[in-house]
Amino acid sequence: MAAQKINEAHEHIIKAEKCLKTSMTKWKPDFDSAASEYSKAAVCFKNAKQYEQAKDAYLKEAEYQTENKTLFHAAKAIEQAGMMCKEQKNMPEAIQLIEKACMMYMENGTPDTAAMALDRAGKLIEPLNLEKAVDLYQKAAGVFENEDRLRQAVELLGKASRLLVRLRRLDDAAVALMKEKNMYKDIENFPMCYKKTTAQVLIHLHRGDFVAADKCVRESYSLPGYSGSEDCLAMETLLQGYDEQDEDQVYRICNSPLLKYMDNDYAKLAIALRVPGGVSKKKKAAAAAAAGGAAAAKEEEEDYEGGLC
Repeated sequence: MAAQKINEAHEHIIKAEKCLKTSMTKWKPDFDSAASEYSKAAVCFKNAKQYEQAKDAYLKEAEYQTENKTLFHAAKAIEQAGMMCKEQKNMPEAIQLIEKACMMYMENGTPDTAAMALDRAGKLIEPLNLEKAVDLYQKAAGVFENEDRLRQAVELLGKASRLLVRLRRLDDAAVALMKEKNMYKDIENFPMCYKKTTAQVLIHLHRGDFVAADKCVRESYSLPGYSGSEDCLAMETLLQGYDEQDEDQVYRICNSPLLKYMDNDYAKLAIALRVPGGVSKKKKAAAAAAAGGAAAAKEEEEDYEGGLC
């Protein structure tokens, strides 16, 4: 079966080369037909799992689609070449080709297709290179934002924000979250604004910036329905406990269902949050009881010594 497909692919390449030849009666190469034959060859190679040859055929198709001024189809062929690199576990070249395809989609006036391709590229590279995935998601979000497709843009920004947290690039994550929150505000998805405020507070506290965390909550009072909401009360209680160095209060809020069932990267921030110099009320009480017991024992000892005298 594989050998048959490979032979079929080579037949298509021979036909493509014939389409490109010129003669006294044929002055111009037939780029359209050549591209079509290379496309068929690529599919045959792919079905035979000959991914390197499939990639080369797709790139040839893209070359002749470009000559034929059909940029959209050229970009599609380059993207497919990238997917062949992915099959060979050559992710750097795969992403490079997909990004090249995205530039052609933009040039062709089809930015939505470009953004979706960048999103796919981000998913491909995410298990291997978080930094590159962040870059691709942010680029895709930017394309959607320019097209006023804010719902798609904010979803991709959210992916980037979570990866920045995972990378411990908390300063960048704080900036990304602010943009994300403002976008949710623009599309009037206020419950998501509440969730983003909680994420902001956790990030700022991990950055050691209590003032910025407190400011996020205060600014969110202007959001319809935020003041008095479960999210708001939780953050007020968390900040109070953090400010008063009350470990128990902070632990209780950070391990509440509201925070534990956030996106995994933010839930981990909540569970890992510690109060600098904080003391548990239980430990305080135990220490006070121990101190009180020691004082009583000492007083009793002194009374006993006095009685002997």
